[in-house]
Amino acid sequence: MNRSAALRVAAAALLVASAAARAANPSPAPSSPEGLALAEDLRSAMPTENLEVKGWIRVRDAEGRRTRTPFRYRVEVGEQSWRSIYETSGEGPLPAERLVVVHSSNAPNRYELTRAAVPGVPTDGPQVLTGDPAMIPFAGTDFWLADLGRGFLWWPQHRLVEEAKIKMRKGRPCKVLESRNPQPNAKGYTRVRSWIDTKTGGIIMAEAFGPDGKLLKEFEIGGLTKVNDVWELKDMEMRDAQTDSQTVFEFRYEKKD
Repeated sequence: MNRSAALRVAAAALLVASAAARAANPSPAPSSPEGLALAEDLRSAMPTENLEVKGWIRVRDAEGRRTRTPFRYRVEVGEQSWRSIYETSGEGPLPAERLVVVHSSNAPNRYELTRAAVPGVPTDGPQVLTGDPAMIPFAGTDFWLADLGRGFLWWPQHRLVEEAKIKMRKGRPCKVLESRNPQPNAKGYTRVRSWIDTKTGGIIMAEAFGPDGKLLKEFEIGGLTKVNDVWELKDMEMRDAQTDSQTVFEFRYEKKD
């Protein structure tokens, strides 16, 4: 085989390899106007009043060990933004941590994380995170900071998955939204698919995928409970699909007389 023929064979082999790579990793579908609008609606949804509730964080680790730790959850509503605050005191098996998620309708979330090296000892101040660096566990649970802030809604790529085979979750009709991270880090999510209740507009379930396309985590809400004539979230769950560990946040509301 002469040099010219060898070059042609090599070029053909490269083309075949490139085509195979594209087939294995197809280009993602582009954003849709409906998907972008739905993500914007979810980002701009804002509580109407302050809230404070206590509860339990139940954890089943990868070895099947189960623990329960008390926590406190607060919502503080401002004029243009609002804050959701998660706190563990260090009284149970989980470390003492305080997470403040600052939500705004016109800017990505800001995560202010304070960790106590020793329970009862003050820290130097919160660590402030935004974007992908917030994909780290809260108090050692399966919930990342970005999960608690629904950070994927600030990614630029969103589309409605019209071809989704399952559009019913927990007996509720849903819209299926697929969100893609344009610059995922090595340990974070590259894609999140969420099921949004068509009536309430709330996220019922979500699946998060890693850089290899494999399922990393699954989120779902549990039941609802009626408190003072208002339906409130009873619990929410995150499962690590790689280790089968699970974390459940249970909310305990006080009913007024």
